Amino acid sequence: MKVSDILRVKGNTLYTITPEDSLADAAQLMAEKDIGSLVVMSNGRVVGMLSFREVIQAVVKNGGNFGSTTVYRAMDPGPLTCTIATDMDEVRRMMLDRHARYMPVIDNKMLMGVISFYDVARAVVDAQNFENKMLKAYIRDWPEDAEPQDDSEQKQP
Repeated sequence: MKVSDILRVKGNTLYTITPEDSLADAAQLMAEKDIGSLVVMSNGRVVGMLSFREVIQAVVKNGGNFGSTTVYRAMDPGPLTCTIATDMDEVRRMMLDRHARYMPVIDNKMLMGVISFYDVARAVVDAQNFENKMLKAYIRDWPEDAEPQDDSEQKQP
């Protein structure tokens, strides 16, 4: 399974913000849209990622207030990225290694979407459910005359 498969199911709604925007505005947008991250864009390029983790860390560092903190001061300037052709096993490994919950998907320097750890987990569960369904159907339709023989029951010459 590839990242493109997840994006096809998930849809292509993207929420972005600029580094110059205030952290308070970013948090408000995240709350309004019920999302856990924003891609930080500047001049049409991904320059960072802002998740609820970075928002909380910045607010705590500022004594519990947003103050005049900008997105630039709170964002992760080096987020993990992948392409639409990246295999899901590789995405899982990358996210687990870096404790990343969100990953921008970039293809030819263009932002294609964001996948979350939830998206990855759901894809894995869906794939396993499909495989289980197919195995159960195969077992249910097993031909009676094709049952495997136990080697110990075969006659010796």
